[in-house]
This record gives sequence, structure tokens and C-alpha cells, in this order.
Amino acid sequence: MQQVLIEKYGEARLPRYTSYPTAPAFSPTVGAGTYGDWLSDIKASTDASLYLHIPFCRSMCWYCGCHTTITSRDEPILDYIDMLRKEIGLVSKQVEDRLKVKHIHFGGGTPTIMQPEEFLDLISLLRARFGRLAGAEIAVEIDPRTLTAEMAAALGAAGVTRASLGVQSFDPVVQKAINRIQSEAQTAQAVTRLRAAGVGGINFDLIYGLPHQTVASCIETANAAVAMQPERFSVFGYAHIPSFKKHQRLIDERALADAAQRAEQAEAIAETLVSAGYVRIGLDHYALSSDSLALAAKRGRLRRNFQGYTTDACKTLLGFGASAIGRTPEGYIQNEVPPGIYAQRIASGRLATVKGYRLTAEDRLRAEIIERLMCDFRADLTAIAARHGFDPAPLLRGNTRLADLEADGAIDIHGGTVTVRQDHRFIIRAVAAAFDAYIDQSARTHSKAA
Repeated sequence: MQQVLIEKYGEARLPRYTSYPTAPAFSPTVGAGTYGDWLSDIKASTDASLYLHIPFCRSMCWYCGCHTTITSRDEPILDYIDMLRKEIGLVSKQVEDRLKVKHIHFGGGTPTIMQPEEFLDLISLLRARFGRLAGAEIAVEIDPRTLTAEMAAALGAAGVTRASLGVQSFDPVVQKAINRIQSEAQTAQAVTRLRAAGVGGINFDLIYGLPHQTVASCIETANAAVAMQPERFSVFGYAHIPSFKKHQRLIDERALADAAQRAEQAEAIAETLVSAGYVRIGLDHYALSSDSLALAAKRGRLRRNFQGYTTDACKTLLGFGASAIGRTPEGYIQNEVPPGIYAQRIASGRLATVKGYRLTAEDRLRAEIIERLMCDFRADLTAIAARHGFDPAPLLRGNTRLADLEADGAIDIHGGTVTVRQDHRFIIRAVAAAFDAYIDQSARTHSKAA
């Protein structure tokens, strides 16, 4: 029954709704000039988050879907960091001293590919330019294979509060098939170094649906990861998009799991983590009951953004670096994707914004509905519509996607509230898509990933 519904609603090709509207709706009509105006309109004492993209790795993992460049030399990284510093200067001049930074996230690529002193200098620059960073959560994505003791110490000295470690799978057969050889010992050593440096929150990323992966190997990986006692897990399905990511052509498609096997692997990991004491959160996250993410979910305060499930409630996100996406109260913006073109824009003294989206009142209404569904598996349409000054009736009337989901027993609708049934939460993206006004235009652009 589960597989029938997944196929019926195209769940595997639906967006993950880390934003609404999703990135395919972004347009070049929103450019650097618009972004500059939006920055100038930010009000004093606005809570904000910062995202810094470091698009470099030492080697290519064949499953990777990120924007990253492989380099064995440090010069391209140093040149890029110089441009990143210039962009921080350009943006900070626009916002002056009007932000209270609550969250900073370094994504990649591999952010820890830079030298320790370079990372510390970048943190110092952020503190100098944005000032009020006291108490901010600072998160960094890490490749455990390249984390040195010196870099771990620098992360602690910089005040990093959370580290997200790429694990994916500990199965050596799978690791060979994806060109990522990473032992349990390497990962455990990285955890030990981070904890010794004072980095208190550890997240592991796991992936299912990789070549040669089995239910048994997924369980073995999850058990080995649990033994290292991270506070959180993120568990994603491998997205095979060789037409967009050419290095994925090196993966043997014959070794990939089918949809039913992927579902079995995902559930096996989930059962293993829940049995070990982790709370299942939303679509794909797990956390210890004492973790802030689990507490936010319990209190109905869970949020969702480009980093997935989060406690970050800021409506302003400033993105720095090639391909980085940001948001202001007016809408979304994205930088140039190729690092070279990004660098040219910044070097010329211009913002690197290449496209974006201006939010409408209806977009904000639908965004809140979709976020609550993705976070809580429930949305009170009457209350949400009232907050935005809309009549909730049109959201339900004539909504054939929603009617089909109700007829199939996936959801209940009572008094203007949509609730996803406990045993049908696997289809949550299809429920969210019922409120996506742009789904028919963008559905074909999303990768296949359950």
C-alpha cells in the first residue's frame, strides 16, 4: 500500500520544501539591485542568520549533489575566501548595525578545508562586521576524513556549537562504490576531537539508497553511529541525477535500490535510531529527547529552512559565497553558482545576486501552511489564514490533490484542520504539495529522491 501511494502521488519527485516557493520559481528579475534595496529596508534589531558556502573538497564523492569544486591546492581556496570577505563587507555596509545574528552556518563542500587561522579570521570578521553575535549558534559541516586536531581546536576557540559530520555509510562495499572511504575509527576520532574542543552538539548525516546498500548494512551503520553518541541524525535518500551531476555517472545504476527497497532501508534506519532513544522529527531528522530540536518539535516550534529542520526562527538569512541562497522579509535571493563568475561580480564591487523571488501575501500564507505540515504533520488552515488575512475556504474548495489524499486515507480534515495520519507520514511531501500553487510548473525539475 505504501509503495502504491508513493507512486500515485509522485512523492519521489516532489520538492523537500526547505523553502516556499522552491528554487525553480526563482527568476533573474530579482537581481543585485533588488537585493540591495531589500537589505536597506531591513529594520533595526532584526534577528538574522548567516550562511557561508565553501564550495571546495579534496576529492569527489560520486553520490554528491552539492555545488563543489575539487582542488588539491590551497590557492583557489584562499582566493575564494578573499572574495567571501569582500562580499561580507559589501553586505554589512548595506545593513549597517541593524542585525542581531542568532545563527551562523558554514556549508559546503567542506568548510573545514580552510586552514584553522583562516577560519578564525573569518569568524573575527563576522563579529567585527555584524557585531552582535553573542550567544549565536555556529554550525559547521565537516568531512571527518580531513579534520585535524588543530582545526577541531580552532572550531572550539571560535565558539562553534554544532558540527555536522558526513557519514553516509560505514559499509566498505558501499564506500568503494561511492568513492568515499571512511572508517569508523576516523569518524570516532573526529567526534573525540570536537568534544575535547568544546563543540557540544554533534550531528551525523546518513544516506540510504546508495549502490549495493542493503537493509542489513543500513542497520549496521546506524548501530555503529549510535555508539558514538551524536545528539542528532539527518537521514536522506540518495538522489540520483546524473544528467545534472555528471560525476554520478560513475555510479553503477544496476546496484541502486528500487523504490520499495529504499523505503525498507529508510524504515530500518528509523527503527534502529528510535530503539536507541532518538526522537523521530519530521521527515528525516532524529534527536535525543533532551536536544533543542526535539524540544522544539514537542512544543510546536520546529522550523524548516535550507539546512532542513531547525530551531532557527529568523526571517532574515544572509547568504554568502557562490550559489548561496538567502532571504529577507521581501523574498529569496541566490548568488551566482560558478565560483569564478561569483568572484568576478564581487571583485567589481557588486553583489553577486543572479536570481530570486519576491514573495506575495498568498506565498506567505502557503509557506506557513507547508512549513507546519512538514514540521507538525498538521496545519490549522483557519488559524493560519486568519493570521494572513485570507479566507481559508478556497484552500480546501476544489483542491483535488487534497480530496484524493483524504479519499485514500492519508489525511483527515476536520474544522479547517488538515492532519496527516500517523501511518501515512511517509507521504507528507504530497500533502504539502497540495498547497503548492507552482507545483505543476516545477515538479519536473526536482531530483528523484524518496
